[in-house]
Amino acid sequence: MVTLRLEAPGRLALVTTDASAAPGAGEALVRIHRVGICGTDLHAFGGRQPFFTYPRILGHELGVEVLALGSGVDAVAVGDRCSVEPYLNCGVCIACRRGKPNCCAQLQVLGVHTDGGMREHLLVPARKLHRSALLSFDQLALVETLGIGCHAVDRARIEPGEFALVIGAGPIGLAVMQFAVEAGARVIVLDINEARLRFCQQQLGVAHTLLATAGPVVDALLQLTGGDLPTVVFDATGNSKSMMAAFDYASPGGRLVFVGLVQGEITFNDPHFHRRELTLLASRNARSEDFDRIIHLIESGRIDTTPWITHRASIHETPSVFPSWTRPETGVIKAMVEL
Repeated sequence: MVTLRLEAPGRLALVTTDASAAPGAGEALVRIHRVGICGTDLHAFGGRQPFFTYPRILGHELGVEVLALGSGVDAVAVGDRCSVEPYLNCGVCIACRRGKPNCCAQLQVLGVHTDGGMREHLLVPARKLHRSALLSFDQLALVETLGIGCHAVDRARIEPGEFALVIGAGPIGLAVMQFAVEAGARVIVLDINEARLRFCQQQLGVAHTLLATAGPVVDALLQLTGGDLPTVVFDATGNSKSMMAAFDYASPGGRLVFVGLVQGEITFNDPHFHRRELTLLASRNARSEDFDRIIHLIESGRIDTTPWITHRASIHETPSVFPSWTRPETGVIKAMVEL
């Protein structure tokens, strides 16, 4: 079958791979229709993704159709359109036993630790499929992205009326914004890209945006928050400089949530951290219940992902256009690969 494989940093190749086996007990064979491109894929292409080895078939944001089922599967049927929960957890480790399969000790994420969906067919555990009779394959492929933001906001335990700063207006930052607004926060967005800030204003209705290069960020935040600073800060950049600066943006008693991931060390001033009694949280992946919640929110019209997709390509075109998607001047919010 036609497969797009990342052979090494900067080198994507179309190859032919063996057809998938018939599904075994508890498994489903799915036809891949859409693959969303996210920061993980871009970092892997650039050689900057932690927990990653080459060669690797990318693709974990998937909109699929069920082709065949193994024995013991009754939650989905042949022909169903589904989003794939790409986090393959063991079910027995301490994290899984405590209801945190998103950070399973043996976690394998499709397209990261094990080969993903940038190919015609894929065999997956049927329990990782989330169906919808209403959503398009485009919408289903974006559920996983939204799940990252959903889980991060849940981790922060936002209270209505809080000022929430989101650093980074890429797809993960957009997902955080969606659920911060849903939780009743007053959202402020900080980015270095004016076009992305305009997108947040025009498409998400974010009232407060800050250009990081326009002046001292702390001063601007103090002005917006009446001298208090935001009580919750999300960093969705995956940039170590930004993540370290984020410690300065949270109010005394506030929370800082690292949604993005960087390959390297993060340092902070300990007296400053203790003086403010900050709470530092990591947020990894999403949970099964997040997928079902997000599908319901999109189906009901509460979330509209239509404006997110700014670039498209077929799997055959992707090797030639992918490098352009890594450049900010291209204006990519979300790129979608069609199979």
